[in-house]
Amino acid sequence: MKIFLPLVILIVAALVVVAQSAFTVDQTQYAVVTRFGQIKRVIPAEPGMPPDPGLHFKTPFVEDVLRYDNRLLRVDVRTESMQDREKQILEIDAYVRYRIVDPAKFFLKLTDEFTAENRISNIVISEVRQVVANSDRTDIIGGVISTLPDGTVRVDPKKTDAGVDTRTALTRQVLAGVNRAVQSRDNDFGIEVVDIRIKAADFPSTVAQSVYNRMRTEREVQGQRLRAEGEQQNLTITADVDRQVTIIRADADRTGNQLRGEGEGQAIAIFAGALEQDPEFYAFQRSLELYRNALSKNTTLILNSEDDLLRYLTSPNPTAAAPTPAQ
Repeated sequence: MKIFLPLVILIVAALVVVAQSAFTVDQTQYAVVTRFGQIKRVIPAEPGMPPDPGLHFKTPFVEDVLRYDNRLLRVDVRTESMQDREKQILEIDAYVRYRIVDPAKFFLKLTDEFTAENRISNIVISEVRQVVANSDRTDIIGGVISTLPDGTVRVDPKKTDAGVDTRTALTRQVLAGVNRAVQSRDNDFGIEVVDIRIKAADFPSTVAQSVYNRMRTEREVQGQRLRAEGEQQNLTITADVDRQVTIIRADADRTGNQLRGEGEGQAIAIFAGALEQDPEFYAFQRSLELYRNALSKNTTLILNSEDDLLRYLTSPNPTAAAPTPAQ
């Protein structure tokens, strides 16, 4: 029993020492071995070297191991309000993709990924703010908004003179500025920023209503202008139609009067010819017309027996019946 207990203690101590001495490194990791806060070695040993996964050893109890991911890491930059070239406030939301290329520098400057996210976010916000301040809103949005005649709203991509989307060109400027900042001599984080994207560029909720009111006012002005143009066209068309109607009626009246005059002239000529051929028959016909117009139903006339109106009623031959001047 006296030999067994020390043996157990020795085995436990050996296990503890081995547990404190051995560590593993994954294929997707860097490892930094430190002693009292000082870097002793880095796995892999040189930046840019392939990973050295597997089992490794360190001095127990006095050395610590920090592991970093060697894959692409993502940082969601906090949303910030920024002014564009026209002094309009936009809320910019972006994200960053970066990779650790030198774990030793990363440890000395940033220590861990949480600190790296805060530092990188601040640098990205600063660079985005500078670029946005020198850009138009349409460049930031990356398109030109237009309204079709049927009311459909369309966004056409806006490109630079080189044929690149304006938002892509803007993010490239930000990416270059951020890499200069994180890889400078005084501020080398041991990282490489691979990509920066602007997820959204919106108006703040505090000014959204004023923007909607302005858009509504613009639409009302446009509607009033279209209604005024339509009313003007309506008046022009109506006046032209009224003028044409007046001209047509005047021509019709002139033609009608001319035709009536010609007809009356022809009628007078016919009557005159008939009168010349047989004056007595013409007088008889005129008397019949007078009888038809003057003697209607239940009409009583009191006339002298020698009245001319009774000539054809009293004698079928008024010429023979009438006394001659000699008689």
